[in-house]
Amino acid sequence: MTPIFTQSDWDGLHEQAPVTCPDNIILDEFEELKGVPDYLGQGYGRGIELLPGVWLNFGDIEYRQDSEVKVSAHEHPIQILIFLSGFLDCNIHPTFDYTRSYLSGSGISPAYLEQYRDPQHLTFVNIEIEPDVMESFFLNDRLRQSDPVKQLFKGEDWKVSFYPQVTPAMRSLALQMWNAPYRGAAKRMYLQGKVFELLAMYLDLIAEDATRNQSAPSLKPETIARLHYAREILTTQFAQPLSLPQLAQQVGLTHRSLQRGFQTLFSMTVMDYLQQRRLEQAKQLLRQGDRTVAEVAMRVGYGHLGNFASAFKRRFGITPSQCLAGKRAIKAD
Repeated sequence: MTPIFTQSDWDGLHEQAPVTCPDNIILDEFEELKGVPDYLGQGYGRGIELLPGVWLNFGDIEYRQDSEVKVSAHEHPIQILIFLSGFLDCNIHPTFDYTRSYLSGSGISPAYLEQYRDPQHLTFVNIEIEPDVMESFFLNDRLRQSDPVKQLFKGEDWKVSFYPQVTPAMRSLALQMWNAPYRGAAKRMYLQGKVFELLAMYLDLIAEDATRNQSAPSLKPETIARLHYAREILTTQFAQPLSLPQLAQQVGLTHRSLQRGFQTLFSMTVMDYLQQRRLEQAKQLLRQGDRTVAEVAMRVGYGHLGNFASAFKRRFGITPSQCLAGKRAIKAD
């Protein structure tokens, strides 16, 4: 049976785990190393507080035990996550791997479940920035009031998440941070510069997305927020989704406004997004290899196995059975 941990228990286990500094790493005084409990796997996490309210973390971890971490709804910082190897399954997001990164604005995060699988070797770079720090030090008045940047600051509302494809430039920056060529104060300054450079790349991506969305100036900010809320609901309830009228009622929109607004804002219909989410989750489950194709189809909400197989083949270029068997020739999303 797969053990399920709370976030606090999971963090506590890693805090208390013995850790040996790898031979290829020389730690500076401002860096902190954390271990991995022996019965879960091996590896380390390396954390640096670059500035008050700005954290940079590196992880090199090999899990040998299936486990799940249940995270309650909580306040969330601005976050960038890039995987250099491995993948992470999270029930409210697409799979994070070396092709897809994560940018989250600040605000309230819904509850979610992280899944770690045996065998799984993760290497990643994670950046977290408190919203007050970013507002105070990194943004002038004009940028602070721009629609793209305002999406990063949701206060007591649901946060907004983005899933950019990992570009060669992003991966290069992540590797440069991982292999910083300096020591001491010079290393800290170097890493600060790389973090801000990476953040600028992501802000530019948000601005590009906003430019595409300007084709529909009739969408009010309140409507946009409600559409994002609708997408969050679809992300978490894809296996047994609400009907379109029920979803529209829950987010406070008319049926027509939901359909037209979703298409305008996200460049796909509600049903297209629902199918995309189902197939992404199916791919994750098939990769794990501990369920049959039929079991996976039912779990993600497909009642007809033939329809599931056809939709999977159209999206990823291989059949569910081939994915279950370990074939990796999956088309880029």
